[in-house]
Amino acid sequence: MSSSGKKRPVREVRFLGTGSHLPERVVTNQDLEKMVETSDEWITTRTGIKERRFVADGEAASDVAEVAARHALETAGVRPEELDAIIVGTVTGDHLFPSTACLVQAKLGATNAFCMDVSAACSGFLYGCEVARGFIGNGSADKVLVIGVEILSKFTDFTDRNTCVLFGDGCGAAVLGVGDDDHYIVDSDLGSDGRYGSLIELPAGGSRLPITAEVMEERLHYLRVKGNEVFKHGVRGMAETCLRVLDKAGIGANDVDILIPHQANIRIIDATAKRLEIESDRVFVNIDKYGNTSAASVPIAMDEAVRSGRLKPGDLVLFVVFGGGLTWGAMLVRW
Repeated sequence: MSSSGKKRPVREVRFLGTGSHLPERVVTNQDLEKMVETSDEWITTRTGIKERRFVADGEAASDVAEVAARHALETAGVRPEELDAIIVGTVTGDHLFPSTACLVQAKLGATNAFCMDVSAACSGFLYGCEVARGFIGNGSADKVLVIGVEILSKFTDFTDRNTCVLFGDGCGAAVLGVGDDDHYIVDSDLGSDGRYGSLIELPAGGSRLPITAEVMEERLHYLRVKGNEVFKHGVRGMAETCLRVLDKAGIGANDVDILIPHQANIRIIDATAKRLEIESDRVFVNIDKYGNTSAASVPIAMDEAVRSGRLKPGDLVLFVVFGGGLTWGAMLVRW
């Protein structure tokens, strides 16, 4: 409530511009064949991944995020000092603290923005967009930069063939601002179930299990994924959150122009689209080039869809994510 006792008006929110950045180093399935017992055929068949990108030595999340953020600001026609907030979705930030958002703020010179990170694993970017939507909608902010960035190569166990083939590094970003009757976020749906947190986790590095020599010897400072269980929950979670947001908006899946899903596994993407009865030509896929980039996955795909002309003004786009936590969500947008 405002100081006058009247409810503040809710404003529409839209995407003003997008950007992305991928590290230069390409790591192919053939490269991984030299590290662990695996094969290009095995990886491709089970995941759809052919290659992924890894950062250079000394490169961190805020470095990659700065480049993507500058691209998004340029396409949005927004100067850094015009930003009211910076929200970064990541679980592989530069440090436990300060937040990666604050580091990006300093790199950009966005001196008027307040900053924070959102920890929702692969769902981080979409969660960040919903936070931004709240600030813009209630009038607390006019322009918000939302970033999804992950440097997963530094948290991957390259002796574990079941996980090391999955992940890549990268960043996607978007500037959100006040929408209108033609361009706006239609509706969203978010959810979590912490009972299944152990299905995708990085056990060590926090207050529960600080880094020690013993912890490192047990390789608990690397990502762990229970693939079969994640697959089952992922397909169900992504399909159901999409159906909920479509139902809330009173829109059928046949009205969606393009589905941009989290790029975790081609079989999860295909199964989700099948449940929604969305044909493959309406589904954006780039997992073959980048692997699973967690919170960066959807904003990278979004930016590529915009730049390639797959996502055009006026299109109805459905974003869907699923990640550790467990977390999930969908957002329906009139682009």
